[in-house]
Amino acid sequence: MPKPSDTLWDIAKAEVEKKENLEGDGDGVEVWEKSLLFMGNKNGGKTTIILRCLDRDEIPKPTLALEYTFGRRAKGHNRPKDIAHFWELGGGTSLLDLIRIPITNDNIRTFAIILVLDLSKPNELWPTMDSLLQITRNHVDKIITKLGKTNPKVATEIKQRMWNNMPKDHPDHELIDPFPIPLVIIGSKYDIFHEFDSEMRKIMCKTLRFVSHYYGASLVFTSKSEALLLKARVLINHLAFGFDRSKSISVDQNKPLFIPAGLDSLNQIGPPPASDSDIGKLHAHTPVDLWKKIYEKTFPPKSTSDLKDVNDPAQDPQYAEYEVDAMRAQKNQELELYKRNASKCWKEMEFES
Repeated sequence: MPKPSDTLWDIAKAEVEKKENLEGDGDGVEVWEKSLLFMGNKNGGKTTIILRCLDRDEIPKPTLALEYTFGRRAKGHNRPKDIAHFWELGGGTSLLDLIRIPITNDNIRTFAIILVLDLSKPNELWPTMDSLLQITRNHVDKIITKLGKTNPKVATEIKQRMWNNMPKDHPDHELIDPFPIPLVIIGSKYDIFHEFDSEMRKIMCKTLRFVSHYYGASLVFTSKSEALLLKARVLINHLAFGFDRSKSISVDQNKPLFIPAGLDSLNQIGPPPASDSDIGKLHAHTPVDLWKKIYEKTFPPKSTSDLKDVNDPAQDPQYAEYEVDAMRAQKNQELELYKRNASKCWKEMEFES
């Protein structure tokens, strides 16, 4: 029975959940529900990968800020369809504040990150990867710390599950620092990358293998090729719908990399691609910092400010239109007023909780 305090939305949501539960009662199978956040370089191919995973024959459109879609899959005949929520962060590294919106206390246990890096832009690769992973990790760590105070059991479960893909007898167990939630790193535009000089490819492959292994992530290279998209889809569907995880592996730098989490090792990856004398001259505080400095010697990074999308057509004089611009200015003022009022409400809610 609906409670007197229930809104129309609460009642509708309860009815949908009731219907889905009834559909699944026949076999007693619980509905699987996961969430994934796709992030990475602007125009790096995130939307194309999502559409392919969901079997949608659509022309990819530029992602505006943060976009959402979902997919449903059944693992077998007469079984309830599992649900996966697909979030996509647009704008490269220019909209980092939006990362906290889809990742919440309520879904942190069922969340995964898909980082799509454009292999055709090696100078943007490290700063893009570093910014996105650092901001995401900080946000997730805050959620886990908060859960540790309110629900220690869940916080402990998340911390333990970080190591699920790493065999207990793996020689690198004490040398890596797994990402707090499942992570897949996808190197897109392999068709362009494949034409690079072999030494450039070697440095990029070794570096991405190290980063992926260090963070307990899966690594796959892909392009618009159906065969390569299928490999990426296998890893994503494992996280989204619980399908079997592939145990195949490809570490040949002359071929597209495919390395599920936990199947690589520091011994197989080898040392950073630099001479001992060069390594000795570098002042690095962590293994990741050492690999970063070596990578950036070959591929000097663009600053994150260079990577931000600063082109705003609304500010371009050639598109000036008095009535439209006046209305926009009015709406901007209304938006700022709304944001200030909303901020006050959020602070009061946080205080009350």
